Amino acid sequence: MAAALGQDSARPSATPLPNVHPTIPGGLTRRQWEIAQLLGEGLSNKEIAARLVISRRTAEAHVENILTKLGFTSRTQVTSWAIDQHGRRN
Repeated sequence: MAAALGQDSARPSATPLPNVHPTIPGGLTRRQWEIAQLLGEGLSNKEIAARLVISRRTAEAHVENILTKLGFTSRTQVTSWAIDQHGRRN
């Protein structure tokens, strides 16, 4: 294929980009971090679902997973943590 396109097959066609991902606190996924920040804004599961265009049940599942991952038992703890983490990232 490379010969047909006039490319040198000894060199790669594209330079791979470095694997750069911002560190997300608490080992959360990007979506969980996004939802934790929305909890920090005081949004309910219904409001989170509407904002992210997901089902309410999906929002609830994300919140439950965040609680488990962070070892928290309440949304208030996540809210406080998210506000604290947001301040550290800026």
